[in-house]
Amino acid sequence: MIEARKLSREQLRVLEGAVRRTEPLALSAMSLIEIAVLTSDRKLKLPVEDFFDELGANALFRLLPLTYEIAAEIASVGSSLRDPADRAIVATARVHRLRLVTSDQRIIDSKLVPVVE
Repeated sequence: MIEARKLSREQLRVLEGAVRRTEPLALSAMSLIEIAVLTSDRKLKLPVEDFFDELGANALFRLLPLTYEIAAEIASVGSSLRDPADRAIVATARVHRLRLVTSDQRIIDSKLVPVVE
């Protein structure tokens, strides 16, 4: 999950610009799973059902499902990333040719996907 305090000025600028232009923001289905797990493990304090309802109702967010193409891309990512969720998020961005907004240093250092830094 992206926390505003962990975002760089450039990441905030890019996201705010997309919102101003009403450009859709893509969200990997794997990110929803990560949010659900973090919430159930109490590592993230969030009313998850309300949060998911708000995401689903907001036309700016476009949910990108896990597909066969993304699964194949996960295999090509290889062992550069150990976390299966990180692999799925990176593969989703690669398949859809998107820049990823993340504060996860392992993903940034992997250089597997363009990242907004």
